Amino acid sequence: MHWMNLNKQTDISLRVLMHLALNPDELSTISEIADAHNISRNHLMKVVHQLAKLGYVKSVQGRGGGIRLGCPASTINVGKVVRATETTLNIVDCVAFDCLFTNKCTLKTALNQATDAFMSVLDDYTIADLTKNRRQLLKLIS
Repeated sequence: MHWMNLNKQTDISLRVLMHLALNPDELSTISEIADAHNISRNHLMKVVHQLAKLGYVKSVQGRGGGIRLGCPASTINVGKVVRATETTLNIVDCVAFDCLFTNKCTLKTALNQATDAFMSVLDDYTIADLTKNRRQLLKLIS
């Protein structure tokens, strides 16, 4: 059985959005973010590209270019980001495990309810909420 564990893309997506929210008036570079968070530049580029397609990030091309939030941090809902970046929110795949209990078991129902509760909590947060302790977070990435 798999327990709720966000995939790497979701983890990086949330960290990128938080990073950008800490300096909303400045452009950040892929290198800067990769170095600050110890993330592969190649993987980060893919994540940023996806975030841009979703409208969460805008890139500025050319000399002195970089990336910034595509909308205010207060409008970026954490639950929506997780839903957009997770490949699946299913905690258990009864069919893949060829489970004998599949047709008579309430475990999947219970786990789905737990996932719904988990996502409901995330729906109550924005990226701005996650970066309220801005001064402390900025010290960590400097």
